[in-house]
Amino acid sequence: MSNLLSGLEALGLGGVSDMEVYEDVETKAKREKKENAEVEQHEKTEIDYLFEKTHTCPVCDEEFKSSAVRTGKAKLIGTDTDLRPRYQGIDPLKYDVIVCPRCGYAGVNRFFTTITTPQAKLVMEQISKKFNAVLKLDGVYSYDDAILFHRLALASAVVKRGKLSERAYTCLKTAWLLRAKQEDPVTEEKDKAALHAQELEFLSNAYDGFNEAMSKENYPICGMDENTMFCMLADIGRRVGHYDEAARLISRVIVSRNASERIKNKAREIKELIVEDMGKANK
Repeated sequence: MSNLLSGLEALGLGGVSDMEVYEDVETKAKREKKENAEVEQHEKTEIDYLFEKTHTCPVCDEEFKSSAVRTGKAKLIGTDTDLRPRYQGIDPLKYDVIVCPRCGYAGVNRFFTTITTPQAKLVMEQISKKFNAVLKLDGVYSYDDAILFHRLALASAVVKRGKLSERAYTCLKTAWLLRAKQEDPVTEEKDKAALHAQELEFLSNAYDGFNEAMSKENYPICGMDENTMFCMLADIGRRVGHYDEAARLISRVIVSRNASERIKNKAREIKELIVEDMGKANK
């Protein structure tokens, strides 16, 4: 069909005369798939995953907006052995704390509205009366922003005397952010040791909190059933050096009649890591 476009050479469009007027279906599909992949790869930035979500503070009734991740937009590419999720293009963990810019009350998303009137009074007395920060809650959050917001959420959980599991969960998510900051290419090598030490401190507190919560709270705890909790705790225990306790927890999952084969395979993986790290520690 190239003759349909002949004569365009006189206009300097020699290459155009070789084009097909109509593409076959297969060629068109391949071209569109390639173009879509190129757009996805080269044009999508972190801001494209975000939108401004409106919240109402359960402490002071302030209505405000903050950055949130669009549902279904972030692609999960894997998880660490302690269940920290990893996504392509964005780290949604950075946006999982909601902070009221007026009174300073903060909470991990799943707990933000879980507050009673007496608890709100405690927050007003111990946080809001002293809070005088100006926070940037729109756009992209840095890891430093996210870690600060999580610390504020932990302070709110402690002040309002929130559940043990809420405090432990907030510690765990802060530890994950500290780990993520260590992996961030912009983080300087000289800062990584201090970040790792902070990560272990938060993991240790998460470990203690979840262990106590298991004896006082009903499952599911933070969305986790018993076997998932044991797996996560065993891996956290491994990371903070509680090898014997970690081994006992993971063995309970491996022999459990209620555990799925998928979670048993995960437990076997964690058990190998426990044995390996215990061997290194005993050298």
